[in-house]
Amino acid sequence: MEKQVAIIGAGVSGLLACKYTVSKGFHPIVFEARNSIGGAWINTVETTKLQTPKPAYQFSDFPWPDSVTELFPNQYQVLDYLQSYAHHFDLLKHIKFSTKVLGIKYQGASDEEMQSWSLWGGNGEPFSSRGKWIVEAQDTQNQLSTEAYQVDFVILCIGRFSDVPNIPEFPPDKGPEAFHGDVIHSMDYANMDCESATDFVRGKRVTVVGSQKSAMDIAMECSIANGVEHPCRVLYRTEHWNIPDYNPWGVPLPYLYLNRFSELMVHKPGEGFLLSLLATILAPLRLAFSKFVESDIEKKLRLAKFGMVPKHSFLQELNSCLIATVPQGFYDKVEEGSIILKKAPSFSFCKEGIKVQGEDTTLETDLVILATGFKGEKKLKDIFESKMFQDCILGSPDSAVPLCRECIHPRIPQLAVIGFSESVANLYTSEMRCRWIAELLDSTFKLPSIKEMEKDAEKWDQYRKQYSGRYYRRSCIGALHIWYNDQLCKDMGWNPKRKKGFFAELFEPYGPADYVSP
Repeated sequence: MEKQVAIIGAGVSGLLACKYTVSKGFHPIVFEARNSIGGAWINTVETTKLQTPKPAYQFSDFPWPDSVTELFPNQYQVLDYLQSYAHHFDLLKHIKFSTKVLGIKYQGASDEEMQSWSLWGGNGEPFSSRGKWIVEAQDTQNQLSTEAYQVDFVILCIGRFSDVPNIPEFPPDKGPEAFHGDVIHSMDYANMDCESATDFVRGKRVTVVGSQKSAMDIAMECSIANGVEHPCRVLYRTEHWNIPDYNPWGVPLPYLYLNRFSELMVHKPGEGFLLSLLATILAPLRLAFSKFVESDIEKKLRLAKFGMVPKHSFLQELNSCLIATVPQGFYDKVEEGSIILKKAPSFSFCKEGIKVQGEDTTLETDLVILATGFKGEKKLKDIFESKMFQDCILGSPDSAVPLCRECIHPRIPQLAVIGFSESVANLYTSEMRCRWIAELLDSTFKLPSIKEMEKDAEKWDQYRKQYSGRYYRRSCIGALHIWYNDQLCKDMGWNPKRKKGFFAELFEPYGPADYVSP
């Protein structure tokens, strides 16, 4: 009997999971709550563009069309590209649009039995004659209509940057309820069309909370709408190495951080003595690379002038997957006074506006936009009905989500997670993971024991704590992209070395085109 695979989400990862499971002869059901594909790209701030250069953000077997000449395509161009991919590989017929998954429930072994397993799923296989998942889905156009689907394997492609906004917590009577103006999340702002968003902020004193990409984009749009008459104030907690371009001092950034030589300078999970020794010896060069990039960013963006020089290194920024491209002209707007940058380690609301901790002056404002991110971990946890799985999926409070190969939880059978762990090019990374999952479903290889998988996940957790600092829970593999892909390749029986010649293998950047075929 044919095994039934369910894929939850039709964003980038969901489309890839669909394509590669179909290539192995499966007929997946893809559940998508919205009425179109695209995931986080469906609703973005109007001026948002791709954060990764186009060559690094493309499908290995479906390049960007020649008509897209920009290095950083906009939202509409990205959506068109995803639509073209879905049509080219005939993926839409597998997608159930306007179908929201309310929860998933495992039927099979008891909690006690699963805890005694030494192999994933009890047998080390992706499928089991005993175990099934029940996917409860709701028709979003008729919320009284729900249906249960029984499937053999679930691939979660629900993303971590949508749906569940991260709203800061405040002491009693010092939160948004104390404020007489409007408070919205950046998600609400992104859901508006361009004209509505402009009308909403025009003539208002706007405060944007946050310092990452969405905060900068929204601040730019507010500054254009209101100018210096009503400057947009940006409250930030930490300075970041956001970049003006990908060519520090004329050197393409991939040649500094996306080749094998760059990864020799970093201690890696599971490395041997020689690689560890080499990473230690090359540590001064690693620091020099970071300083080289930092000096370029400081000069181009005049960070010292605006008090925006970060205290941490660019390498830590890369290892945390926090690098964002600064909107063109952002610091010109700061200089002219239509954007005001204000450091605020913490703040609270009052009737007239915002009070920054340690300051007596009230920052009077009419509208506060919280560009404070999303609760991806809560979203992942809440999809499980089982309390045991809810506890398992998040791991301990002082570790990242414990996934083997950033895809498989050793204690949750017949399920994979794609797109939760981050990289510098998420499409590229998700494609490799989906190919790996497809080969696993096709029995090309078997997973090691649960203890071995947990040990491997722990090594990656230690690496992230060393290089990502307090952002380790983002599960970023940014500075070890090739090392990570090597592991996937070895599992699948591929040659991990994809270049021709010693020097090309060592110094040329790796990208999607290197993994077109096994």
